[in-house]
Amino acid sequence: TPFIEQARKEYEEKGEVNFYDSNSGTHLFTAPKGRTFDEFIRESQSHGWPSFRDEEVNWEFVRCLKDGETVSVDGTHLGH
Repeated sequence: TPFIEQARKEYEEKGEVNFYDSNSGTHLFTAPKGRTFDEFIRESQSHGWPSFRDEEVNWEFVRCLKDGETVSVDGTHLGH
């Protein structure tokens, strides 16, 4: 898929893949950390969207709410 191709290219160039808030542009996630790129892709494919581990989250800008929803500090819904 284009996502995997683009992510692999960024990983090969920079050694990591960065993800940003679609509304504010704030840097929210950096992957992979503590796993290989292929493990990141496999886990993401099994969930149906990019899947991040705690060490890959930029907690300065990401919050998990009591109801399980994950949001950016700018209010963007990121998942459950």
